[in-house]
Amino acid sequence: MKVDKALVVGGGIGGLCTGIALRQKGIEVEIIERDPEWTVYGVGIIQQMNSIRAMHQLQVLDDYLSRAWGFDRTTLFVGPQGHKEAEFDAPRLAGPDYPSNAGILRRDLQKVLADKVAEVGATVRLGITVTAMADDGDGVDVTFSDGGTARYDIVVGADGVFSSTRRMILPDAPQPRYTGQWVWRYNLRRPPEVEGIHVFAGPCNAGLTPLNEDLMYMFLLSEEPEGFKLPVEGSAAAMRDRALRSMAPPQVAAYLDQITEDAEVVARPLEVILLEDDWHKGRVVLIGDAVHAATPHLAQGAGMAIEDALVLADELGKHDTPDEVFTAFRARRMPRVAHVAKTSILIGDAQMGKVPPVDVGALNGQTMGMMAQPI
Repeated sequence: MKVDKALVVGGGIGGLCTGIALRQKGIEVEIIERDPEWTVYGVGIIQQMNSIRAMHQLQVLDDYLSRAWGFDRTTLFVGPQGHKEAEFDAPRLAGPDYPSNAGILRRDLQKVLADKVAEVGATVRLGITVTAMADDGDGVDVTFSDGGTARYDIVVGADGVFSSTRRMILPDAPQPRYTGQWVWRYNLRRPPEVEGIHVFAGPCNAGLTPLNEDLMYMFLLSEEPEGFKLPVEGSAAAMRDRALRSMAPPQVAAYLDQITEDAEVVARPLEVILLEDDWHKGRVVLIGDAVHAATPHLAQGAGMAIEDALVLADELGKHDTPDEVFTAFRARRMPRVAHVAKTSILIGDAQMGKVPPVDVGALNGQTMGMMAQPI
């Protein structure tokens, strides 16, 4: 299958990584992003060992780590007193000179990826959406919201859990669903003792993740009713309230009085989807949250999208038809993404009492074992 020109719909982590991976194959790439400002949450993100390996493959790891905080160790605390239950080091999948994991500000991650996209020669257009696609078997004619048109060999929908590309090509596919939990995030000054991620399990489910020499971020999970809305005004007090209501352990409670700026709270409902059937139609394929949006309980959502980009680019060189390429791509990805999606939801359901308690440490260990395997 010869691919000369590709359209990537969505300028988030998965879309940018796809653009880089396809350009590394010599394919002309255009990325469109609906947000004219290309805004990104100001809080951080955890990138685990498989994401670090993928960043190495995308040839951005050194730039990435210059803006991030690398670490090997994860420490698990349990109960209202924050008893240390376990600590472990993850393997260094990118080689002995690189850390296992990293925390990074999302804005810094976007800059690293956007700079690489520009370096490799992909085009990015902002404030643009797809209004129509016509796939004639040999290519896809795309009409854009600015009235322009273009033809591509393939189209990659990397436009998130509420993907408009998915609605266009798979209108009968399952819709995202709300799990019953929200995640709250807030940046804080990093104390010297937070050198790796600190995870707190039951009854308060939270974590502290280092981002750089000066900053870390706190994440907190809460159970909220369907349709819950969070006004900006009062959101800092609401986050403190959730932590106190869940009996935050001392290591978390110590930072609550620093959560003061409403505008700095980033909180959202957890909405998930896993397409068990096809991820493509004709020459249009979906990746990332568009087909396998998970909850953050395993910190693997972005990692799965990054890996998708690499595997899709790899499969393009191995088959004769779009159907063969995209079917092989899905077959390679399904075991990993289904594990992440289903296991992360299971942990959240256990936290809410919807299912019996689960061994979070054991599930994380099982996940680490799978993520350490080649993609």
